[in-house]
Amino acid sequence: MSFEGKVCLFMAIKMIVKDPDPVLREVCKPVTKITPNIIKLLNDMVDTMYDAEGVGLAAPQIGILKRVIVMDCGDEHGGLIELINPEVFETEGEQFGPEGCLSIPNMTGDVKRAQRVKVKGLDRDGKEIVVEGTDLLARCILHEVDHLNGVLYTDLAEKMYRSEPQGGEV
Repeated sequence: MSFEGKVCLFMAIKMIVKDPDPVLREVCKPVTKITPNIIKLLNDMVDTMYDAEGVGLAAPQIGILKRVIVMDCGDEHGGLIELINPEVFETEGEQFGPEGCLSIPNMTGDVKRAQRVKVKGLDRDGKEIVVEGTDLLARCILHEVDHLNGVLYTDLAEKMYRSEPQGGEV
């Protein structure tokens, strides 16, 4: 069988880095140019997030120190969100609730976060986009941006407790 001239689509599931790996405590570098490698990174992150049944994933969670996040909270916010060089520029209100993380399996912590956030970044085509999120999406955005700055939710949690093994983040 020859694959010459054919496009093969394979999922690229990456290994998720677990705490206390030091890469999770590094500050990520901005993406200066959207290259085929950045597009591949986005695709790999999306495949990995869905495979792990997570709602968000940041590049350092697969060992890449770039400012790239993906999220899909499966709610009214419309599915998959990919952000390159995300910057939170507005927050409002407060929510308090449980968070988990694919990099810290079987643990949950109660974390205080903003109720509403606005974040700007680039999409995979290099266009600036603004995403506004409330509730779970706001929590997810802040959680993933924290990863880019070497911050884990356990740093912010008021209470930690063991949770049942399952997929998911935030």
